[in-house]
Amino acid sequence: MESIVAEKRIIMWYRNDLRVHDHEPLMKAIRSGATVIPVYCFEPRQFGTTPYGFPKTGAFRAQFLLESVADLRQNLRSLGSDLLIRQGKAEEMIPAIAKALAVESVYYYHEVTSEETQVEDNLREALKAIETSIQAFWGMTLYHPDDLPFAIGEIPELFTNFRKGVEKSATVNEMFPTPERLAELPDIDRGEIPTLEELGLEPPQRDPRGMIPYQGGETAGKARLAEYFWKQDALKAYKETRNGMLGVDYSSKFSAWLALGCLSPRYIYSQVQDYESQRVRNDSTYWLIFELLWRDFFRFICAKHGNQIFYQSGLLGVSIPWKDDVDRFELWRTGNTGFPLIDANMQEIATTGFMSNRGRQNVASFLTKNLGINWQWGAEWFESILIDYDVCSNWGNWNYNAGVGNDARGFRFFNIIKQSKDYDPDGSYVKHWLPALKDVPAAKVHEPWKLLPVEQQRFQVRIGVDYPRPIVDLFKSAQANESIYNAAVERSTPKRAKSRR
Repeated sequence: MESIVAEKRIIMWYRNDLRVHDHEPLMKAIRSGATVIPVYCFEPRQFGTTPYGFPKTGAFRAQFLLESVADLRQNLRSLGSDLLIRQGKAEEMIPAIAKALAVESVYYYHEVTSEETQVEDNLREALKAIETSIQAFWGMTLYHPDDLPFAIGEIPELFTNFRKGVEKSATVNEMFPTPERLAELPDIDRGEIPTLEELGLEPPQRDPRGMIPYQGGETAGKARLAEYFWKQDALKAYKETRNGMLGVDYSSKFSAWLALGCLSPRYIYSQVQDYESQRVRNDSTYWLIFELLWRDFFRFICAKHGNQIFYQSGLLGVSIPWKDDVDRFELWRTGNTGFPLIDANMQEIATTGFMSNRGRQNVASFLTKNLGINWQWGAEWFESILIDYDVCSNWGNWNYNAGVGNDARGFRFFNIIKQSKDYDPDGSYVKHWLPALKDVPAAKVHEPWKLLPVEQQRFQVRIGVDYPRPIVDLFKSAQANESIYNAAVERSTPKRAKSRR
């Protein structure tokens, strides 16, 4: 009498890896001979509030997430499978599926920060109770930690040292192949993708001034890369144009697809290599990889230091007496500071969920170096509003800009006026987002508070009425906050303050 061999089944738990290309746990599960059960859980914890009270996942990113999950489901269906959708905690939803389908194991890409790893620990305990194994993989970075020239605990604190070590001694692994076919799923409720309203969010209103055509999903991410690299041939000038603020192709705009894993960093790397062999190899092609290295650095630093990146004193352990000035914070958040570069950027992010890298550095500098306000508030606002939010890059960059990061350069103050004239010389960016200033000539638009009454009449803008007066003196405020910062550095010793997560 023949024995009946039970079908081997492995759950593929998707989170920030919403793709089928270059997916190690997916390919490892397939190669094991198992039927893969792809699962995505819409976690209630994703849609709570930050400590300061912002929606943890705002409408722009939530919409991008819904589109990305829908695209993943479609791509899995095209391979003969499907995506199981559940609304609830992973440690409750996944064991229920595992029990119903007699699943042998759960595969997933693990994260490095506290909220995410706590979910992993909870799931591990729940699976242990039903004797289902779990296996974690690393997959958010260009370089695998096993291939670095240093252990995680020995990651250099300075980016330059990290970069030099990696470029000298490490290699990027080949991509995992995209599966050609997946086994059909067993009989089980597939589940429906929730609406924004069901997640407690209002659909975002598309501002006609927004120029970035963000559509979630692996398909759209690959299409954006093809457009930027191959159709527009824009990569060859990336280093020269990347500090732009107005338009679509001044930078790659890959960050949102990278953040949700719709694009693998190794896929981008391989496409850069193809571009270099078929078009041109220059400083710009290198610089795109350089930016991916920054992303790697922040993730490895989080893996090394854990929750310290969320502490008010930051990775440096500098206890600065930040101001809890709610009124001025709201003027910053809503783009009403009286400094056109700051206000334009803050209004762009509020209405589109996106802001250029140059803009992010300037608004972070202004909040911390001019207003002296707790940088964690800014980091939380970005967490809520950014379409391309990545926990390690966001909090790492805010550490850096607040002067409490491991790679910080002391009190690094951005001269907003100089930045405005350098990166928006004709005022086209600020006029695009601040229509009250549309008739002010380029020579005067970056300092509208200097307009004489007759000029205000001529340019149809009343300072203090149609556009606000500056809420601080740019240089006096920076000087005062620099004294506070330097005094804090002198007296501080590394200590663990309360985390915001």
